[in-house]
Amino acid sequence: MNLIPESLLFELSNPGSVGCSLPKSDVPEAILPAALARKDLALPELDELTVVRHFTRLSQKNYSIDSHFYPLGSCTMKYNPRANETAAAFPGWRNAHPLSGDANNQGCLELLCKLQESLAEIGGFDAVSLQPAAGAHGELSGVLMIRDYLQSIGQGKRSVMLIPDSAHGTNPASCAMAGFTTKTIVSGLDGNIDLGVLKSALDDSVAGIMITNPNTLGLFERRIADIAKLVHEAGGLVYGDGANMNALTGVFKPGVSGIDVMHFNLHKTFSTPHGGGGPGAGMIASSSKLAPFLPGPIAAKTGRKYALVMPEKSIGPIKAFYGNFGILVRAYTYVLMQGRDGLKRVAENSVLNANYLRSKLEKVYKLKYPKTCMHEFVAMGDLAPGIHTLDVAKRLIDYGFHPPTIYFPLIVPEALMIEPTETESKRTLDAFADAMLAIAEEARTAPQLLHDAPSTTPVGRLDEVAAARNPVLCYRG
Repeated sequence: MNLIPESLLFELSNPGSVGCSLPKSDVPEAILPAALARKDLALPELDELTVVRHFTRLSQKNYSIDSHFYPLGSCTMKYNPRANETAAAFPGWRNAHPLSGDANNQGCLELLCKLQESLAEIGGFDAVSLQPAAGAHGELSGVLMIRDYLQSIGQGKRSVMLIPDSAHGTNPASCAMAGFTTKTIVSGLDGNIDLGVLKSALDDSVAGIMITNPNTLGLFERRIADIAKLVHEAGGLVYGDGANMNALTGVFKPGVSGIDVMHFNLHKTFSTPHGGGGPGAGMIASSSKLAPFLPGPIAAKTGRKYALVMPEKSIGPIKAFYGNFGILVRAYTYVLMQGRDGLKRVAENSVLNANYLRSKLEKVYKLKYPKTCMHEFVAMGDLAPGIHTLDVAKRLIDYGFHPPTIYFPLIVPEALMIEPTETESKRTLDAFADAMLAIAEEARTAPQLLHDAPSTTPVGRLDEVAAARNPVLCYRG
């Protein structure tokens, strides 16, 4: 039983309480210099049991994939198998030190090399670097590779990167950091890239195009080979945003369609930990043309031994040592467990689950592009006058569900971006759909319920705009 009101969780200090017992000092005591002593540091005085209970309560309020369903579109919040964690904790992986030299890390290097080979095969590419620490980090690496390649062939004057309006939001930032300017390619009425608009944008200033496929509408770019051909003929290169690869593994190889360089999000498709600031992995794969420019070093086998080597024209290291090694162990474990057939089933079931949910919701929630989707779909939350997507998302919390991604992509008004992933059961999907349909009914008959939501949480609806503009970064008692 919780005897402490939630509102007092941060005001528990009880003068005189002691939460630790230090052993008697075996060295002479020293007085801190006055410059280091802070008399105004009002630390709470708490006993150990109160501290333990406080943080245990907080942990029980956490929302995680181990406890709940995350329908976050564009994030692929799938379950992370415990087998991955067990493998990453093996002493040989866990205790390896990156500075102990290649000779002492042959097992680690062999794993890296085989993971590179596996991901190259899955994506249809010639070479892979495992260094990038996140998807956007991989994006930046790929765009830098394109920049250096163009400079190496005397085309450094090309300064424009084309970005479809259905692409991921980090693409323009990656281009800007690499020194490119961006130009938006408007989607056609079918939600795919309009080839006419693309053709009109291609000139000798274009360095390339960044394509998310499937795009953020959950739609596959069926004309991807034609798009790549047009860009190549104009002298540009094609960057593939592989964040949505969970819909394609074992079914479609992006490298075969003409994409020159692409990042994979291991925390999305290959079931490594997701969110919370990392650690992540956004490894990058390329065609043979761009392979010499990959960030390095990368793992390679020379004779019977493995070593770290730097690609000939590498953009250089973009992460310390081998990247996030423990994450790479998890990803390789997942690849080995699934195998070729298992990875294909992952894609098939992720697409099946998304279309099942879409079919249950589309008669009530409007779809801007009402057709078969890939791994995710985008509905609209303006269910009734005065009701907005934010109201639907907040009300979902009262039903025990994490809201889906909202207000993205920007080209869909009142967007609700829903991705169930392949790891969720029909029972979970039905329960989520029932909640969404119940909320739709409430929007028509009892709209105030949505405006007041969430009403079952310790904290109600927050003023998120004010919080963003005036952040409180530390507790002020």
